[in-house]
Amino acid sequence: MQFFGIFGGISERCFNAFQTEVIRIEKTLSPRERLFCGYYAETGDAESSAKRAGFRQNSAAVSARLLCSEPILAEIERQLTMRRRIAPRLADIGYRRLAFGSISDALTLLFMESPTPDALARMDLGMISEIKRNKDGMLEIKFFDRLKALEKLGEHADDGSGLRELYDAIGRGADGQGEARD
Repeated sequence: MQFFGIFGGISERCFNAFQTEVIRIEKTLSPRERLFCGYYAETGDAESSAKRAGFRQNSAAVSARLLCSEPILAEIERQLTMRRRIAPRLADIGYRRLAFGSISDALTLLFMESPTPDALARMDLGMISEIKRNKDGMLEIKFFDRLKALEKLGEHADDGSGLRELYDAIGRGADGQGEARD
């Protein structure tokens, strides 16, 4: 049996072994220790990872103690391995969001007079590369380049699925639109 999703196909035996390892680690580590491992795998900064995980007192000493623990090191290694495996898929997902995502939340932000932190937290602003207020007080929003995202997707689409041709056609159409406007 195969499991599919953003991680691609993996065998049931491999999935069960991975699941067993996660359960074993979850039983030996506290929730804050698991958070520390995740933050450390993400940043490589032990002290800030300890602070973000909720170890407020003497985070330098706590982070040093945590990094001397075998279960902590095993969990960090497991998370790093998993990140290396899924990084290409996550990049593909990110490029798809940039190429095909909606800008409606950015437009909503543009017309809000004074957005609250709560309203901002609910918005999907991942397509925005830069936000600034000019000297007249107007909000300027710059977006990531959709054509570059399509090009990156096209580079990874040589798997026989026909996606390469789709991305090439979209790119040619966009090039034609740019010429028509000039």
